[in-house]
Amino acid sequence: MMKHKVLACLFFLGVPFAARADDAAGCKDNALTGRYEGSSIAYCKAKDFDELVFLKTPHDYGALLDRNALKDRSGPEWLKKTGKTNEIRYELKDNTSALEAASNYEARLKSNGFKVVFSCVDQECLSGSVTGTYVLGEQLDPTNVVSTAYGDHARYLLAQRDGATVGVLIGEDKEKSVAFVRIVEDKPIQNKIGDALATRGSVNIYGILFDFDKDVVKPESKPALDEIAKALSDKPQMRLKIIGHTDNKGGEAYNLDLSQRRAANVLAALAEGYGIDRARLSSEGAGLSKPIASNDSEDGRAKNRRVELAVQ
Repeated sequence: MMKHKVLACLFFLGVPFAARADDAAGCKDNALTGRYEGSSIAYCKAKDFDELVFLKTPHDYGALLDRNALKDRSGPEWLKKTGKTNEIRYELKDNTSALEAASNYEARLKSNGFKVVFSCVDQECLSGSVTGTYVLGEQLDPTNVVSTAYGDHARYLLAQRDGATVGVLIGEDKEKSVAFVRIVEDKPIQNKIGDALATRGSVNIYGILFDFDKDVVKPESKPALDEIAKALSDKPQMRLKIIGHTDNKGGEAYNLDLSQRRAANVLAALAEGYGIDRARLSSEGAGLSKPIASNDSEDGRAKNRRVELAVQ
């Protein structure tokens, strides 16, 4: 039995498997993680630059439920990363155990230079009053239409190396077992900011991050700040207005104040962290007054929460 497991692990560690006929259209494996033998891709989503949130300590679902804040990702158990993102959900072949699949993914990641920084099994992944493993799927794999996929067993691991972060959630269920793989590869915004300012005079920035309801610029914002500073350095005569925008959660006056504070802190980060002359910068808040998408969906609200740069 042990010999079979070793062989399966070595087979998985080879080159990524070719796409199968039953893979979802347009989906392919990520070279960092590959695919577990015999699985097929049911869903994928990739973006050139976006944000993903990973679990880094046991999750207190009950506390969010009590506050009616199930989408709040500001707590200490969450790790937010920005860059090139890839999400892939695999349907595992029949009779694949969560242990078997998770062990193979872990071996694959370690062979690619990753270190596992957090892992858990079943109820170990949860803290607080709600310990049903199905909530891991609800929180970490919300687009999965098989609600019971994580109902019997769940295994999760978070792995990192220089330049990349990977989260793997394995679910084992009588109906369907799955592996949901999420990857963020560090990628600066390059000089798209400078190009946009030169051609359009303004640009919306999504790489400057704040915790929920806070105005402190997070360390993960550095790639975006680097590029803004570079654009300013490349054009010494350019002056920028930094404009904060929010979604429609909360009152109008409150959001206006929050957006003003956030914009002012971005200005301070550029002046203090990069030596940009404050005379070249100004800041203001627009609050919820200038949405660019509908606030009726989470995707729309995410687009509205932004920092805008405008050439003065």
